[in-house]
Amino acid sequence: MKQSISTIIITEQVHTAELLKRYIQDCDTFSFLAETSDLSKAYNGIKELAKSLVIVDISDYQEQALNFVSKITSEFPNCKVLVLSDKPSVDIVIRAMRIGASDFLPLPVIKDEFFEVLEKIYGDLTDTKQKKSKCRVITVYSNKGGVGKTSIATNLALELAKITKENVALIDLNFQLGDITTFLDLKPSFNISYMLQNLDKINGDFLLSTLEKYKDTSLYVLADPPYFKQVDDISSKKITRLFNILRDTFSYVVVDTSGGFDSKAMTALENSDLIFLVTIINLPAVRNCQRCLELFEKLGFEEDKVQVLVNRYMENDEIKAEDVEEALAKKLYWKIPNNYFTMMSAINKGVPVSVVNPDSNVALSYKNLALMVSDSVYRRKFTKKLGRI
Repeated sequence: MKQSISTIIITEQVHTAELLKRYIQDCDTFSFLAETSDLSKAYNGIKELAKSLVIVDISDYQEQALNFVSKITSEFPNCKVLVLSDKPSVDIVIRAMRIGASDFLPLPVIKDEFFEVLEKIYGDLTDTKQKKSKCRVITVYSNKGGVGKTSIATNLALELAKITKENVALIDLNFQLGDITTFLDLKPSFNISYMLQNLDKINGDFLLSTLEKYKDTSLYVLADPPYFKQVDDISSKKITRLFNILRDTFSYVVVDTSGGFDSKAMTALENSDLIFLVTIINLPAVRNCQRCLELFEKLGFEEDKVQVLVNRYMENDEIKAEDVEEALAKKLYWKIPNNYFTMMSAINKGVPVSVVNPDSNVALSYKNLALMVSDSVYRRKFTKKLGRI
């Protein structure tokens, strides 16, 4: 017999509560426990439960309700929250998901959608969910050296882990000149050559126990090999297989590659959901960026898959951002400001830039970039769901 999860409904609307109670009565995995509009009462009830589902209608007192959601998701890891609203927008959805909501449904609730969400939440609470990869692979790439792509990959991966609280893998696919372990001051026991040579032994538990975890975050690092010869015989097929294994375990995989067009870098690009093509603003770098975009178009990469990211951006540069967009015939996705001293201090100390100065313009830029990347996942998911309203 399936375990039944106690459910608390929080709403000001009697008809919403009655409808949800009827739906829950038709579900054998959840049982109705209480209905209230009193957040303090609900909080005291949640404290007594080992596992619970809380359905929160934020229609009437949005700020108060969202603060409540944030509080219970941070204090009770075995409490899952489903947020409802009769005035939904993608921005509200994103905010709710950021603070820990498991899902979001617009009011009035449609029974089939409600049951679909309950099934997912039940799997999360009981560890019986079917594996369905929602991972996003992001490769940071440039065919020109010295533009700061390793800094971008490292700081982006860490900020994604901090913001989403989900497992993030940072992969050093630069087999000759990898620097990720230096940038994070790590001495990992395992490296990517071992993984690629032992693919049959690797599963999610193995990855989470052997990859180097960065301090007290959910960031896991897969380092480059210490010797060139260890990866001489590594095929593109093996790299693709490794990516597929990583997708089953991590929510995000951030990849730092070599700067060329060798088979390993191209395999990473082909297996990516998003490519950050990095440039700085000078004529040779912009010209190289233009050539890359032309090549990616010939390879059949979708336009949205490749996004241009400007590093070391200065507002008063002789070449303006608008000039770069005109030359590339493409909007810039993000501009990371130039802050030489903060960045060099972080690199020399082997720490992320947020450790050196979390309030610096460059640290805030990385944080906001990670927010934009993670929010786009929610935005794609919920735009369709809210489209029926």
